Amino acid sequence: MTTPEAEQPRPEERLEQAVRAAEQALIEFEIAVETFRVEVENFSRLHHQKLGPMYTRLDELDARIAEARAARTGDPEDLRKAQEARARVLPMPGVEELFHGWMDSEGLFPEAVAMLTEQPVRPPERVRPSDEARKLYRELARRAHPDLAQEDGERARREEFITRVNAAYARGDEAALRELADEWAAGPPPAERRPTPSEELYARLEWLAERKELLTLVARNLEDSAIGSMLKMAPDDPDRLLDEIAEQLLADVAKKEAELAELVG
Repeated sequence: MTTPEAEQPRPEERLEQAVRAAEQALIEFEIAVETFRVEVENFSRLHHQKLGPMYTRLDELDARIAEARAARTGDPEDLRKAQEARARVLPMPGVEELFHGWMDSEGLFPEAVAMLTEQPVRPPERVRPSDEARKLYRELARRAHPDLAQEDGERARREEFITRVNAAYARGDEAALRELADEWAAGPPPAERRPTPSEELYARLEWLAERKELLTLVARNLEDSAIGSMLKMAPDDPDRLLDEIAEQLLADVAKKEAELAELVG
C-alpha cells in the first residue's frame, strides 16, 4: 500500500520533463537548420558550376570594354577604371610568385619558416639556472613526485604540477619556482561542491537555450546570405531559378559583346 508521501511527485520531475521537451525541440530545430544548410550548400555548388563561367565572361567583357574605352579616350580616369576592371579578372599568383625571395628548389628558407610560424630564426641560448633555482627545483621534485601518490587523482595532480616545475626550471625562472613552492605548500584546492539535481537540470535548460540561440543565428545568416536569399525565392524549384538567372546572364553577355564590338569596330 502506497502512502500519500510516496505518491507525491519528486521536486525535479517537472524540470526533467521540461528538459526532455527542450531537448526534443532542439533536435528538431537542428535537423531543420542542417537540412537548410545542406540545401544552401548544394544550391551554391550548382550556382557556381552553371553560372560561374557566365560571371567570368561578364567580368572579362567589362575589362575589355573598359580597356577599349580608355584606349579611345586616353582619359586618366578611364585608364584607372580599365586597370581596376582587368585586376578583377587576373589569375591568383602562384606559390612561386607569392613566396618570391623566400624559397628555392629545396623549399622555404629558414627565415621564411620562422616568420610564418612565429618562431625565432636562431635556436634559443642555453639557460643556466641559478643555484637557488636548482635548490628549489630539487625540493619540489622530491616533495611533489608523482610516485609518492597513493591515488590516481592525486598522481594526476602531481604530474601536472611537476610538468610546470620542469618548464620553469628549464627557463631558469627562479620567481616562478618560488611561486610553485608556495602553491605546493598551500596544498590542493578544496573539492568543489557538486551541484544538486535541480541545479544540474537548470544548467541543462540554460545550455539548451544558448544552443538554440546559436542555431537561430546560424539559420538567420544562411537565410540572409546571397545564396540563401536566392534559394528562398524558389524553394520548391531551385533549378528553374538557375535557368532564369542563366537566361538573364546570357542576355547581359550578348549586350556587352555588342557594346565591345561597337567600341573596337
